Amino acid sequence: MSYELRDHTADVAVEATGETLGETFGAIADGMAAAMCEDGPESGDRYDLAVTARNREALLFDYLDELIYERDVRSVLPVDNHGTVEAVSDGWRFTGSYRGVPLSDVVARDLKAVTYSEMEITETGDGWCAYVVFDV
Repeated sequence: MSYELRDHTADVAVEATGETLGETFGAIADGMAAAMCEDGPESGDRYDLAVTARNREALLFDYLDELIYERDVRSVLPVDNHGTVEAVSDGWRFTGSYRGVPLSDVVARDLKAVTYSEMEITETGDGWCAYVVFDV
């Protein structure tokens, strides 16, 4: 699993790959964290979360939006993101966790929101690839 930050006009984009859809979602989330803070300490507690949505794109959007909410409510930078994605009767479900580094321990840039602009989730011969643009 890996991610790469991409320049995107006045915003920032993250492209990520993974063997599974869950790994790819986690890599996108790690890229989002890297867009906010280049280096973070190994501190922080693990937090669980679960998100359900009608399709994969909505699930990725809602998952990343939930991490931004967690950042704002818990005052943590969500890093070291892991999880699984599975089809359920009413759509798709992400179940996973992240390590919340206290914002007081890092110098973080503001990232306002995840967007649907140019969002892509593609199955490849090696797994999955996703591309997401964030409003900064």
